[in-house]
Amino acid sequence: VKSSEIPDGWMGLDNGPETTKEQKEALADCKTIIMNGPMGVFEFEKFAAGTMGIVDILADLTKEKGAVTIIGGGDSVAATEQSGRAGDMSHISTGGGASLELLEGKELPGVIALNDK
Repeated sequence: VKSSEIPDGWMGLDNGPETTKEQKEALADCKTIIMNGPMGVFEFEKFAAGTMGIVDILADLTKEKGAVTIIGGGDSVAATEQSGRAGDMSHISTGGGASLELLEGKELPGVIALNDK
């Protein structure tokens, strides 16, 4: 169902196959990709296809094209592990918010402590 066809009062809980196809095309030439959140409510099998689709895309890009894939955040990590593709990713961290702050250039106390050694 297209998002424009979701009735008022209802929610879309996953992306559909057309979106997954568009994601694959958009990411095909990327050298570094960060995933920080699932596509849908992957904990329910009925709404997991979009999340598992993006996980497969990222894992394939890592294995086949050498892309650097960074999976950040507890839900993203859980989905990646549930998919069985965690070992195909470049880096996995449950610190999603901290990962984004580091990329923003913020100083994180744990990283500062490591740099002092």
